Amino acid sequence: MPTSIRLSRDIEERLDLLASQTGRTKSYHLRESIERGLDDVEDYNLAAHVLERVREGQERVYTAEEVRNELGFDG
Repeated sequence: MPTSIRLSRDIEERLDLLASQTGRTKSYHLRESIERGLDDVEDYNLAAHVLERVREGQERVYTAEEVRNELGFDG
């Protein structure tokens, strides 16, 4: 699906240089960057959501000792 974005001149120049150095298209590098970056953004948002739930008392928090005991590492 076609999508368009505006890039700063600096980013456009960096992208041009990367494409010329690698022999890959700018579209290829944009797709790669978006796919990798989207994973990070999704992870961040999930973590932020869980942290908010912890702060609101809606998530159970376990101590290190509880985790060790549950996993059988209580020594």
